[in-house]
Amino acid sequence: MRVTRALLAATGAAVAVLALAGCGAGGSGGTAAQKVPATATGSLESLAAEVKCKPNMQTDADEIRQAICKNGDGKFILATFATDRGLREWINDAKDYGGFYLVGRKWVVVGDDGVVKALRGTLGGDLEVGTNHAGHHAHGG
Repeated sequence: MRVTRALLAATGAAVAVLALAGCGAGGSGGTAAQKVPATATGSLESLAAEVKCKPNMQTDADEIRQAICKNGDGKFILATFATDRGLREWINDAKDYGGFYLVGRKWVVVGDDGVVKALRGTLGGDLEVGTNHAGHHAHGG
């Protein structure tokens, strides 16, 4: 019941692309005390509708359904899982690739920091950050 290495590698590559795309983006500040709604539930399509994106399906399997989405907040990956355990295993493996994750019950959004924070205002959920081994953010002054 584990996600195949090929799927994980493809997902990791997508996470890396999204993380790198967000590297040069400057945040506009945002509100520190963002009100977080109750965590959304539902199918991939219903979650995509909540955030006003048309999902471009990449994986449609029993254990995981994954799509690339784009809306006014930016580009991100939306994935739904058959089980909570499948979700947690996927996140634990995917976090090695870095990235920012918005985690709900049996779903995850992967994108840059600003995108996942913006989507949290609609979908609720918990923010998690992957381990960044690339070190592409330099100290400077």
